[in-house]
Amino acid sequence: MSETSGERGTGMGERDDPHGKAADALDLHQGARRLAEVNGRIQEGEAVVIVTDPEMEHYAALVEEAARSCGGVVTTCVIPVRRQDGEEPPEPVAKAMAQASVVFSPVSVSITHTRAMRAALESGARAILMTAYTDEILTSPALLETDFHAQAPVCHKVGDAFTGGSQVRLTSPKGTDLSFSIEGRTANVLTNVPEPGQLAPVPDIEVNVVPVTGSANGLLIADASVPYLGIGILRDPVVCTIENGFITRMEGGPEADRIRVYLSSFGDHNCFNVAELGVGLNPNARLTGEMLEDEGVLGTIHIGIGTSHTLGGEIVAPTHYDLLMWEPTIEVDGRVVQKDKEIFG
Repeated sequence: MSETSGERGTGMGERDDPHGKAADALDLHQGARRLAEVNGRIQEGEAVVIVTDPEMEHYAALVEEAARSCGGVVTTCVIPVRRQDGEEPPEPVAKAMAQASVVFSPVSVSITHTRAMRAALESGARAILMTAYTDEILTSPALLETDFHAQAPVCHKVGDAFTGGSQVRLTSPKGTDLSFSIEGRTANVLTNVPEPGQLAPVPDIEVNVVPVTGSANGLLIADASVPYLGIGILRDPVVCTIENGFITRMEGGPEADRIRVYLSSFGDHNCFNVAELGVGLNPNARLTGEMLEDEGVLGTIHIGIGTSHTLGGEIVAPTHYDLLMWEPTIEVDGRVVQKDKEIFG
């Protein structure tokens, strides 16, 4: 699970299904109410902090109205647009987040992988992540039509398999064959109806787990999307050779080149760390090039690269981006947990 933004992609592919309708004001208000009532579950008198920036204040206003209608005591903090994903919010905002029962983050550049967000979660906040939200996400079937409570048992089934497992093998029809250890790791189960201390990247229902640092080896072929850096739905697969936990080669055309050059620009080897296996579990999500919907698409997985610390790992890097692929088969200790869209008990 990433919550980094970068430039949003507009690429189209044969399996994409964007929503294609102009949102009206009623639809937008309905989406905001779902976020407040269903995902945030705001109760009378709860402290709600909304962190936004000048590019996303419209969405903050919608959420503020919805949160107040639930009885929330709302504080909206407008911060400058962050220079890069993971840059800390100002200290007074971080303090407000740590005192909140519910945090919403309609920002254009992510503040998810920050110390401030971690401190808020450790203080018991429920965090609704809204990085780079669009009208299309706010009015999507993935948000408006999904029964998040009904999907929760599926999420926990996958989470239990990861938390109780030791060795993962990931394969796909396009040629992915990647293995790594998850021994001792605890899965992050993102049902989108978070309990205190949990994140909800709505509408991206997912379960993720952090590979043991240095344990990943094999080949990853991302053929779905990279919803960052202006890429979106992939035209050419991104082929990654992975050795001892790090991507050592990234090939596949201009999109792969763009990712590799950008990550290399930080001069930090940890940007190529294999940080996460994430499983999309929202049956109403469609591949559109927008991160918060793409990563929840049932029948895809994503491999996160870069920072793993926020998800339960040890690596801290300047970036965290996700590479998505179609039709995964996931084996845990030799048992098939997922094959394409089918989840096994």
